[in-house]
Amino acid sequence: MSTPNTPSGARPEGRAPRPHRRPKKDPARMLAFTALRAVDERDAYANLILPSLLRKAEKNEGFERRDAAFATELVYGTLRMRGSYDAIIAACIDRPLSKVDPNVLDVLSLGAHQLLGTRIPAHAAVSATVELARVVLGDGRAKFVNAVMRRISAQDLDAWLEQVAPPYEQDAEDHLAVMHSHPRWVVAALWDSLGVWQPEHCGRAAVSELLAADNDRPAVTLVARPGRSTAQELRDSLPAEDTAPGRWSPYAVRLVEGGEPGQVGAVRENRAGVQDEGSQLVAAALAAAPLDGRDGRWLDACAGPGGKAALLAALASERGAVLVASESQPHRAALVARTLDGNPGPYAVITADGLRPAWRPGSFDRVLVDVPCSGLGALRRRPESRWRRRPEDVAAFNPLQRGLLLSAIEAARPGGVVGYATCSPHLAETRTVVNDVLRKRDDLEWIDARPLLPGVPDLGQGPDVQLWPHLHGTDAMYLALLRKKS
Repeated sequence: MSTPNTPSGARPEGRAPRPHRRPKKDPARMLAFTALRAVDERDAYANLILPSLLRKAEKNEGFERRDAAFATELVYGTLRMRGSYDAIIAACIDRPLSKVDPNVLDVLSLGAHQLLGTRIPAHAAVSATVELARVVLGDGRAKFVNAVMRRISAQDLDAWLEQVAPPYEQDAEDHLAVMHSHPRWVVAALWDSLGVWQPEHCGRAAVSELLAADNDRPAVTLVARPGRSTAQELRDSLPAEDTAPGRWSPYAVRLVEGGEPGQVGAVRENRAGVQDEGSQLVAAALAAAPLDGRDGRWLDACAGPGGKAALLAALASERGAVLVASESQPHRAALVARTLDGNPGPYAVITADGLRPAWRPGSFDRVLVDVPCSGLGALRRRPESRWRRRPEDVAAFNPLQRGLLLSAIEAARPGGVVGYATCSPHLAETRTVVNDVLRKRDDLEWIDARPLLPGVPDLGQGPDVQLWPHLHGTDAMYLALLRKKS
């Protein structure tokens, strides 16, 4: 406000100028911004870049465990809800999002998550986001961030989504895409798949439940490797309140809030590992599938990074069988070797291309081929994948998936078993691939996989199975088991 006889905006004579305040760097928010920029600029994966950033930050004095937890929540929460937050930010500005500097958009997205996805008071979320903007963008663009943040703070998330999502009756898939922060094409693909596997439960409520489960933070699940550790040992090594038994796998232990894998001696000693329960079920089902004749040589044809191979190797050792773990990329083969190190029985890790195998046809009794895919079944763990993938990516994987399955069938002896697995529920990557291969060959027959997942409900009509986050609490793993006729 101007004083009498003072032009508007002029400083009254004798009043000292306000000193320029240097912005404060909040270490957790700075780290989260750095991680988001790496995801956007370098196509980094949050689950790979974030641990390295946290290890570096933890060396700095004053960076505490709660800062690490907060930074992790900011990164994953922002990536999961980016679609919804983009729609809300777009409603608060007068230009297309494509015209907004990506650095500014990342700051706004982090701020939107603090306002709409956490319990941080609105005034604190706005203030901290503007302070971050001053540090990484400068005072000029921080004013723009301040204005947008104040508009966002006018409503809660539910009110905003009601405003920015198109009516369900007008476009059901677009409505669900905005409400649950998924690309429209992913919503359509998941809905189609759910209709095939759960035809009685594929309406609006079920699809919404599935999409919401994709946005949940998954619990960390441990796997006890048979012959080296047990689920009970893993639970006994941590406070009782920090663990829960696995839902379906006898080798699984879930860590609840406060449980840390690094505190478990068996994990440090490589006698146990971190592995989603869906992956455990796939390996256990292949190991339990009935076959004709000998049972001494097993193959994991796409073994990297080694989680399923480690469980298979442990199960094979209990029966006097040998696992060969094959991986085409040398650095991933090294990860497999590290994961299998210490297995009680014999095993081999080789670097070989599954399409040009290094073994003779008919060499193995059991073969697992966990093929590269779109990763749409692991959106809880890699939320950025939903924004990075395109429909054409699914089609690009199909020739490789078919080729790897055909190669796996050649590797199996007559009477042997082949498991085709993928972490995607997309029909084009799952049942369609298997049916296409079955049409080309007359020496294969289905094995009903459902009895090999004892106690697991909602597995559909079979013989193959599709797991779901909202029904089973696992990644959306697919498994088909085939027997090569004698």
